[in-house]
Amino acid sequence: METKLDELQQTFLKISKTKLSLTKISGDRLDLDYGIVLPKTVANQVFKYLEETIEYYQGELTQVRIFGKFHKIPRQQVAFGDDGLKYTFSGVTVPAKPWTNVLESLRNMVGCLTGHHYNFVLINRYRNGKDHIGEHRDAEKDLDRNSPIVSISLGQQRNFILKHGESRGKNKSKSIRPVKLALEHGSILLMNPPTNEIWYHSLPPCKTAPGVRINLTFRKIIV
Repeated sequence: METKLDELQQTFLKISKTKLSLTKISGDRLDLDYGIVLPKTVANQVFKYLEETIEYYQGELTQVRIFGKFHKIPRQQVAFGDDGLKYTFSGVTVPAKPWTNVLESLRNMVGCLTGHHYNFVLINRYRNGKDHIGEHRDAEKDLDRNSPIVSISLGQQRNFILKHGESRGKNKSKSIRPVKLALEHGSILLMNPPTNEIWYHSLPPCKTAPGVRINLTFRKIIV
């Protein structure tokens, strides 16, 4: 097992030295880069590693506060990061677990590919097509707004929806259409500034996508 993990870390190192060929997606203050970063065999290995080793939060850390009331989140989640890091969102403070060797190597790979240093990753596991995440922005004050938010998707392909802030609510604009991306196994998505300040994103339920999806979202938290 140790040999395979060492090989996986060496693979991340090789990928970090390559130049990504990503598709640019742009619009009204929308700036995204998307493409495949992990070959299928490598993506399969990472998915298997996460499924066999990651323990997700239990109890109070599986809830979020919406309009003053706590609700159980429709997915599993856990965070890893540098010593002492915490991340607060939706009324819940999430303490980061220490990096595993593989996750730290993956973090380093993402840093080399993007030119940004990340000190935190949130892992969301969608057990089936019912699990989802509603429309939101990552607008927490501890988030470095000058760094892209980087997501790596593994497992079941799911649709990622982005909506402009002005296209929501009673007086919404109908001229700005939502953006839909099918996030593939082994793909990487960069949400570059100022996207996250203007656009809301979600991963809606999907009856035709029954498999497990794991998403790793790398962030830079201001200490």
